[in-house]
Amino acid sequence: MAEEGSGQEKTEDPTSRRLQEARKKGDVAKSMEVPSAAVLFAGLLTLFVLSGYMLERIGAIVRHYLGNLDTITIQPGSMTALSRESMLAMLEVLGPLMAVVFLVALIANYAQVGVLFSTEKITPKFDKIDPLKGFARLFSKQAVANMIKSFAKLGIIGYIAYSEVRDALPEILPLIDKEPVAILLFIADVSYWIFLKCAMIIALLAAADYAFQRWQFTEKMKMTKQELKDEAKQSEGDPHVKGRIRSIQMEMARKRMMAEVPKADVVITNPTHLAIALKYDVMSMGAPTVLAKGAGVIAQRIKEIAKEHGVPLVEDKPLAQALYKAVGLNESIPENLFQAVAEVLAYVYGSKKKKNAA
Repeated sequence: MAEEGSGQEKTEDPTSRRLQEARKKGDVAKSMEVPSAAVLFAGLLTLFVLSGYMLERIGAIVRHYLGNLDTITIQPGSMTALSRESMLAMLEVLGPLMAVVFLVALIANYAQVGVLFSTEKITPKFDKIDPLKGFARLFSKQAVANMIKSFAKLGIIGYIAYSEVRDALPEILPLIDKEPVAILLFIADVSYWIFLKCAMIIALLAAADYAFQRWQFTEKMKMTKQELKDEAKQSEGDPHVKGRIRSIQMEMARKRMMAEVPKADVVITNPTHLAIALKYDVMSMGAPTVLAKGAGVIAQRIKEIAKEHGVPLVEDKPLAQALYKAVGLNESIPENLFQAVAEVLAYVYGSKKKKNAA
């Protein structure tokens, strides 16, 4: 399966972007056999459940018209009302069946592709009306496969119908002495089993066809290594994508930074515009380290988290400004700030000792 013009084989799985673009064009993995099987099963089940109701309504309709033959007149002026009445009566009989079949058909299609609206497939294109290309499509691999599949279904269903009728032949002759209702019930019973067995076969074929359609679609959507590289370049070069990536990265970094605030020994403030959280561990650190820092709204959030977790706040405008400008996240403070930071830490440690002693 080589790509035209490149000589490369499509060996790579399709990306989500490629699948989304195909979906926008209405190109999805879908089997037409699945709705057929679902509709057939739903119709049979509905007929089985509502057979009593439907027979009762049909009997009522027949009794109504046969019992009122002397009052029913077939004239141009009465045909509209008579037609409306008869159609409403039949709608009462067939309405539930039609509603179930329609709903199941929608669900079967939705289960395969979800909600999908696309005009791409019905947009007029010259190659769709080109006689030569149309003739070629008649003998394409897909057309031949569909024809073989249709003949196989027809053969299987025909054999099932033949075998059921053949098995029922010994019971047909005794029906001569039976009442019309018994004959109708016999016919309905044989027909039901024919349809049920056909539905089971069609369901198996539908499952196989759906698996084949998904495999075929995946193979069709596969990409070459060059296509993957080109798509990656397009995605990385998109300013919106870059901006979104940067935004996500900044948000993740901010969350990680805020999670470090409770571990700080002290938060030095400006007091309102800046906040720097410091941590010093004699055993593992050569100098105090900045765990978090921020200005404006971020500074307020750092102070709120510090208060929630009992981290001391110390107001020192010159030190806060110097630390904010000179030290990055997870960096040790420079030597020229050792003395000022040491005094703050000594004050904090002293305050903690007094509280513990009290």
